[in-house]
Amino acid sequence: MRNYEIIFIIRSMEEEATNAVIEKFSNLIAANGGKITKEDRWGKRRLAYEIKKEAEGFYVLFYVTCEPACVAECDRVMKITDEILKHMIVRSDEKEVQA
Repeated sequence: MRNYEIIFIIRSMEEEATNAVIEKFSNLIAANGGKITKEDRWGKRRLAYEIKKEAEGFYVLFYVTCEPACVAECDRVMKITDEILKHMIVRSDEKEVQA
């Protein structure tokens, strides 16, 4: 099991739709044997530049402990999900996650 940080920006939508997208990826990680150790919802913020004709997005950060296959599946699904504007997955050190 490795530690990862998954950050993604959801297009500006209603609160229920935003929560549904977050729940979708939370369930995806759990279904693939991963565990979310911490979830940070940064909220709606203005983007530095337009992405897919959107000026605002909802930022979410997951601290995850899982296998590389789980991260690969999460990355694949994020790429094909229309509600996700951008995402980034980074492997983190164990020392950093213990916040």
